[in-house]
Amino acid sequence: MRRLVITADDLGRDAATTAEIVALAREGLITATTVIAVAPASAQAAEQITTAQVATRVHLTLTSETSETSESGVAAWRPLADVPSLVEADGSLTTDPYRLGGRGETEDVRTELEAQLAWARAQGLRVTAADSHAGALYGLHGRSWLEPALRWCARHGLGFRLPRQLTPYLGGPAPEPLRSAHAAAVTLADELGVPIPQTMITNNRTASDWGTYAAFRAGMLARVATLGEGTSELFLHPSPVSQIRSWEARLLRDPALRETIRSEGITLVAGW
Repeated sequence: MRRLVITADDLGRDAATTAEIVALAREGLITATTVIAVAPASAQAAEQITTAQVATRVHLTLTSETSETSESGVAAWRPLADVPSLVEADGSLTTDPYRLGGRGETEDVRTELEAQLAWARAQGLRVTAADSHAGALYGLHGRSWLEPALRWCARHGLGFRLPRQLTPYLGGPAPEPLRSAHAAAVTLADELGVPIPQTMITNNRTASDWGTYAAFRAGMLARVATLGEGTSELFLHPSPVSQIRSWEARLLRDPALRETIRSEGITLVAGW
């Protein structure tokens, strides 16, 4: 069986992104979304998404967005808990993931994860899984919090966005030490009973990299078509705030995506 979760990330990031994700959910074009608990507009976003039939995950957020990633001028976010090692002098989450990786304390990370999950549940959201905004938990920018994050998920009965197969996501073999760290994390997830996707695909390129929407669509559809057996995830960041994010929204509405899914015999599901 080939199954696919179609996820729209960043619910609550800003009003335009939230409106786009809620619309896609009500149109039946996504099966899941992730909510940024630390974003000021997240409470309104949570209220809107409860009327849509999609699974909701908490988008565990330990960094603010940089000027390069925050096309719509999103202000720096603040944590929900008292976590001094995660914040700058003004109390906001750092925009530098390497700074976080160099100084973040594991106990502060756990405390903030608890606060963000508690917030989501207090909004009436039935949280089924978690994932890491900007990859902060994965050790890509210094210290890794994969082990405590997986143990935290196991304690709360949550799945986690960690691909069992890394090559389709990276587009090639993982280099060391990433390969060994990933293998150890997958083994731990299985030992703890934390559900993880078989693999995952997303867009890591800019609009200028792709050149045209047609090229972007062809590239993404080719990756969907090559998915193997098991439950995988396609996660995108649909929003009108930038050209590439608008292309991602357009792809989710493109009949060619649904035709590829149908012709490949892939079943859409809400989670893994």
